[in-house]
Amino acid sequence: MADLRVPTLRWAEPPEGPVLLLLDQTRLPSEEVELTVTDVPGLVAAIQSLAVRGAPVLGVAGAYGVALAAARGFDVGDAARSLAEARPTAVNLGYGVARAVAAHEAAGGAGEVAAAAALAEARALHREEVEDSERMAALGRELLGELLPGGRYRLLTHCNTGALVSVGGGTAFAVARAAHRAGELRRLWVDETRPLLQGARLTAWEAAREGMPYTVQVDGAAGSLFAAGEVDAVVVGADRIAADGAVANKIGTYGLAVLARHHGVPFVVVAPVSTVDLGTPDGAAIRIEQRPGHEVTELAPGVPVAPVGAQAYNPAFDVTPPELVTAVVTERGVVAPVDHGRLAEVCSRSRSYEAPSGNGMMGP
Repeated sequence: MADLRVPTLRWAEPPEGPVLLLLDQTRLPSEEVELTVTDVPGLVAAIQSLAVRGAPVLGVAGAYGVALAAARGFDVGDAARSLAEARPTAVNLGYGVARAVAAHEAAGGAGEVAAAAALAEARALHREEVEDSERMAALGRELLGELLPGGRYRLLTHCNTGALVSVGGGTAFAVARAAHRAGELRRLWVDETRPLLQGARLTAWEAAREGMPYTVQVDGAAGSLFAAGEVDAVVVGADRIAADGAVANKIGTYGLAVLARHHGVPFVVVAPVSTVDLGTPDGAAIRIEQRPGHEVTELAPGVPVAPVGAQAYNPAFDVTPPELVTAVVTERGVVAPVDHGRLAEVCSRSRSYEAPSGNGMMGP
């Protein structure tokens, strides 16, 4: 598990009532400050402002949000609906909400017993995410060894996929960390990730704390890195994986996949099974969140980088088709090549599944 001085999120019960405490990611890397959330509207605001962000941790936050509503006597159904819609592309958020709601209803749907059941389910999901992060890190590192024998990897990553997106070690960043701790990482190339700079602000911050060899570059420099032969593999996370294997991830991911294919470089997605949405048939069916234009036209509130009145196109995510994905690493095994049948088979495995050999990779 990652060693954050301030946990990504935690449940607390002060005398005035239960609260959810979040590490405010909008304040990083300058400050490590906790944000206190006392109700679901406050949690929705924190999610939409990206104070808390990242697919796995959003699932946990959603579950705790339901528990918070139940414990404080608010309408759980209304809370669940507002939470599930807070970031529509991130399927983990709805998954966590649904689990806590199901536990609440199974315990009677009202009162202290039902509230305690929702909290217990949120805590169970919390523990599972820690375990799943460790499993994905191990499987991802083994996969890199198969794809790139010899180690000394130069890995390119996009956005932030470390402890900040998880209550454990993360997803794609956890694989890079595992390689680093084994002495196998030569360089981590960190896309700055415009417009909100999650790579420069967050991934670089985590890499520095780990003592990893890393370099931040502008997103547009990725092509020159590939052309110079400086990238051995791309390792990214996901916010939703459709049934056909299409991957929705932070805007800019699709371009990296195209570059990787052109240059013959493996493109690996690391995400828990909860990110796979078999109910979404393909990439075209994934709802892509559109964010405010000022995130593009301003460096900070009141600091413009475009003419007044300039319009901005600001989708939060893009979709990478499955044929550009070398493998998807989940906590239950590695899927390669990526298609509906193989994804569905991995999703059907129990959480206790142990691969007999070769990462549990599924081939033809």
